[in-house]
Amino acid sequence: MTSLDEISECPECTSVHLIRDYKRAELVCGECGLVITEQLIDEGPEWRAFDSEQNDERARTGAPASYLIHDKGLSTEIGWQNRDFYGRRLPHKSRAQVYRMRKWQHRTKVSNSTERNITVALNELNKLASKMGLPKSVKEAAAVIYRKAAAKSLIRGRSIETVMTASIYAACRQCDLPRSLNEIASVSSMGKKEIGRTYRFLVRKLKISMTPTRPQNYIQRLCSELKLSGETLSMTNDILNKATEYELTSGRGPLGVAAASTYIASVLSNERRTQKEIAEAAGVTEVTIRNRYKELIRELGIDLNLNQ
Repeated sequence: MTSLDEISECPECTSVHLIRDYKRAELVCGECGLVITEQLIDEGPEWRAFDSEQNDERARTGAPASYLIHDKGLSTEIGWQNRDFYGRRLPHKSRAQVYRMRKWQHRTKVSNSTERNITVALNELNKLASKMGLPKSVKEAAAVIYRKAAAKSLIRGRSIETVMTASIYAACRQCDLPRSLNEIASVSSMGKKEIGRTYRFLVRKLKISMTPTRPQNYIQRLCSELKLSGETLSMTNDILNKATEYELTSGRGPLGVAAASTYIASVLSNERRTQKEIAEAAGVTEVTIRNRYKELIRELGIDLNLNQ
């Protein structure tokens, strides 16, 4: 028997265009027509579902493990509905017993101080991520960083919110979804300096490899908030690529360079946004945008025909 994952290309013509015929249990090359194997393993379930409700009812596995749950979702969960396995309502005599089981099961899920700490931290993570609109991948990465810090006792002497906020900042950078310290501090009760200090401490102690943030990582969000067209976005990216080639981005804040490039592109594409609008969207000052954009047009030879 042959598993689907064991074959990646045709042994005859080395083509990767393979057709899986589940009715005949054959794996066929789409280029030369060679029947590679006739004994495929059907890795799907033996039942069929025609809607999501049937799929949930017939599935015999639970939810996948998640770092966003303190026990990774591996513990038993007693539902709040007073119904048995067949969906029938429990008799009154059994409801009190199930209530006590549910209560003690909830208490024993968090058995020590470390688990209680992680539980509080994950609640804080969900709250901050909701305010910032972060995707699940970033939340998972932040939870992993915090768990590593908790395992090495790096949280002692620091508040849970400070370490979790720093973990979110590190996760955003890891996932190429950068958020500035000002943005994160605005949704947290922690100050910018404290978050930055804790972030550097975590990176050093956990030996997290961080690549420098590039201005290109910010332009998608900037153009979206300013409601600029795809042409302006592409032009902004071209300006940043030239600026990187001429080493005009080194030693300068990536958010300021991205904002200045967006301003230049908006003028060139006749979708001009004021420096104040761009500064508010980027979270930088107008002076920063003005200084960066003057450097860019001077070094790159761009003529904006503006009386600045």
